[in-house]
Amino acid sequence: MLRFTIIIASFVFFLHDPIMAIETPNFQLLKKEGKFEIREYEPMIIAVTKVNSNYREASSTGFRRIANYIFGGNQKKMEIKMTAPVILGVPNSNDIYEILFVMPSQHSLEELPAPDQSNVELKVKEMGKTAVIKFGGWATESRATYYKKRLEDFVKNSGFTLNSDYMVAQYNSPWALPPFRKNEIIVMIK
Repeated sequence: MLRFTIIIASFVFFLHDPIMAIETPNFQLLKKEGKFEIREYEPMIIAVTKVNSNYREASSTGFRRIANYIFGGNQKKMEIKMTAPVILGVPNSNDIYEILFVMPSQHSLEELPAPDQSNVELKVKEMGKTAVIKFGGWATESRATYYKKRLEDFVKNSGFTLNSDYMVAQYNSPWALPPFRKNEIIVMIK
């Protein structure tokens, strides 16, 4: 009986995803149509880095750089709360990806410490009006490309004009099981 209880407790622990309970960027939902949404985001402070590599390596390297910043790799050795999602560029032709974390809304740009690494930058990002498609599972390169195409068709058929590159937003910790994962493809529109 004890063994069964430990197995069930372990399973529940791995199903529970603490990142889903943390702060996410503020936006107003303007329209919802199935898996598609039109949103208006408030300005946000981000920590961003660029990585020249393939999709998977860029995601991993970028995440480590910015995680280092928020876990004290900064001039004040200050720990900054993790937020969701982690955002990276959708697969592109030049293999340069921007990876970013949104900083908690309690901080201003002026009070956040400078990163120790010169390849991490703090700035304000104004996404404004966006089109979004939601999907589950792993946000692999092939799945991101597939959902990018679906969002691209939705944007075109809705009469919007693109105002940015596409971005992949991943909301879960690495140990969240695929059926419980939340991802989005986001693009700024006019």
